[in-house]
Amino acid sequence: MLAITSFLFFTALVAYISWWYTRHDALDTSTGYYLAGRSLTWVVVGGSLLLTNLSTEQLVGLNGGAFKDGMETMAWELGAAVAMVVMAIVCLPIYLRCGITTIPEFLERRYNKPTRGLVSLIILIAVSISVLPFVLYSGALFMRDVFELPRILHVSNELALWITVAAIGIVGGIYAIFGGLRAVAISDTLNGVGLLVAGLLIPILGLRALGEGDIWAGVTRLQQDDPSRLNPIGDASSSLPVGTLFTGVALLHLYYWCTNQFIVQRAFASQSLQQGQKGVMFAAVMKLLGPFYLILPGVIAYHLFRDQIDPEGNSAYGTLVRQLLPKPLLGFFAAAIFGAILSSFNSALNSCATLFSVDLYKGFMRPQATDHEMVRVGKLFGTVLAIGVIIGACMITSGEALFQQMKSIAATFDIPVMVIVFVGILSKRTRPGAVWAALLVGVLFYATITFGFENKLTWNTATGPQVYEIHWLHVAGLNFLLMMSVIGAFRVIAPLPTPFVLEDTNQVDTTPWPLARPLGAFVLCSVAAIYALLWMAAR
Repeated sequence: MLAITSFLFFTALVAYISWWYTRHDALDTSTGYYLAGRSLTWVVVGGSLLLTNLSTEQLVGLNGGAFKDGMETMAWELGAAVAMVVMAIVCLPIYLRCGITTIPEFLERRYNKPTRGLVSLIILIAVSISVLPFVLYSGALFMRDVFELPRILHVSNELALWITVAAIGIVGGIYAIFGGLRAVAISDTLNGVGLLVAGLLIPILGLRALGEGDIWAGVTRLQQDDPSRLNPIGDASSSLPVGTLFTGVALLHLYYWCTNQFIVQRAFASQSLQQGQKGVMFAAVMKLLGPFYLILPGVIAYHLFRDQIDPEGNSAYGTLVRQLLPKPLLGFFAAAIFGAILSSFNSALNSCATLFSVDLYKGFMRPQATDHEMVRVGKLFGTVLAIGVIIGACMITSGEALFQQMKSIAATFDIPVMVIVFVGILSKRTRPGAVWAALLVGVLFYATITFGFENKLTWNTATGPQVYEIHWLHVAGLNFLLMMSVIGAFRVIAPLPTPFVLEDTNQVDTTPWPLARPLGAFVLCSVAAIYALLWMAAR
């Protein structure tokens, strides 16, 4: 009961503060509703970026990967820091000068209107199918198990899961649909503080338990008992071979942090370029702590509870939390996790409403739509989508294969979208036809290799058939090279007669932050140093 009380208190406090700060906001205009009136400061931008990214799927998945493979899983955290440096220095100045609300809006200005419509539809379908239902499902699983809801509610596990899915969907929908982006961003920041405090506490308590009351003794035991688990460099047989860091891992990070609508929309809402760059760089610096509170707990769980946890490590983080946290802190931590679930859900929902209202409804269905009408349509679409996602999440329950299939479908479009956005930013003479051809080739290539051949190439030899399996992240890298080759060929054969010139809309101050580049260099050097230190510790 104490855990539930502390959970309800912290959750209610965040909701009240979010309402208090947004009660006078103008939510009847598209800029006010979708971009918080371009009023977000660096703290809110950075906090919202971090919490939008963090979900139960990530907490469970990264720690499960660390339990199974060790610290090599940290590539998914430290790679994000590198990608955010690219976002702050290369992409964000372009986006803010354009004064855009969505990524597809930039593609219309750079290429043409059909490109905007196609990419909007691709992103909308991918997020609706492969992100929103699984955020609800994984979050509901975590909350159900932490609070033992079947026992408290006297219902079956399945019914308790459905109730939790509906509760998260309704609360998240209220934040996103009726509060706009500012309410989402403020609640993200508050929950982010709670999650950071609680998240950092888990590895500290874990090291203390490992060292039988002495944290430093716990660190020493990690290095002495099985130092190979501290090695951040994966070999050819691991889940993340070292080569993938420079192919699929790097490319997916660039997609996620530089071109993914429900992530970059927070930076679009910055007061100025300086505030946006500060916020993104703040998030990048905080990502340097990611290996400590998102990866290390999985390694600690391996040393403490390896006999109690499944070999895949799916229950590693939950076991560690339940075993180490006292009841009052368990409720506080669960509230912060609940906030992370809401953040991922309502951020994606808000972005879907933005894409539909701004890019599809006003862009193609009703070009003369007023701001008030766009907000109303966005809220209606968000409501319908939230209901559909709740129903879809309840249908997943035992569908691990379905989960993998949905993720693969989403990955089919991630690299192609990233490529055409970056080409639009960096190349001034590439025609729209070139990116359409590359998009078609990229989608067909990835779908054929992944779904048709299952990442395996087979050929006959004198000794029989030989099978070579390509790591799925290397397939992403090959897809990138193929698309760039297509675009390069078009660029040489038929370039634009005159270079594309980006017009500055002057919606916000685009004076760059003087410390952005030095801080970016610090982040890159820190990533290299962390890898080097852990590699030496594992030897």
